[in-house]
Amino acid sequence: MYKIFGLLAFIGLLLLPSNDEVIVWRDDLRLTWNQFKAAPKTDRAAAALTASGITFEFSTSETDQRIVSFKAKVVAHFYPNKSWYIKEQSDAYILAHEQLHFDLTELYARKFRKQISNLKVSNSLKNELRSLHETINKELAITQNTYDRETDHSIIKE
Repeated sequence: MYKIFGLLAFIGLLLLPSNDEVIVWRDDLRLTWNQFKAAPKTDRAAAALTASGITFEFSTSETDQRIVSFKAKVVAHFYPNKSWYIKEQSDAYILAHEQLHFDLTELYARKFRKQISNLKVSNSLKNELRSLHETINKELAITQNTYDRETDHSIIKE
């Protein structure tokens, strides 16, 4: 039996070319194999790889060199051109496993939004936002790895 697992690739907004295709997480969206467009990596034990990540952008308003307000946008993305699957090893169950990786990305995007909503406006805001983004990505990576470990990369269905 093949060892089947999905991996999460964290791809920051600045690391992607601006023309790279992205799919924004929505509660009514379910991934399909047609959205996994990268060439499969047949030299690995994986049947599929989900590339997803949390991106954010923000703007500030300043008065007298003091930040007085800000807006932030946080989005969970799936990257089709960096996600792949091996057709002969993949089925609906594996796709559901990959979907949950994307769903976990959205869960942490929501946690990030909540943390941002609790921030106080200050001149250290930009550094705080970047630090929160780094921390949430680390927490997401731990959760993604735990998910794969507990399911033995999708082999344990329970």
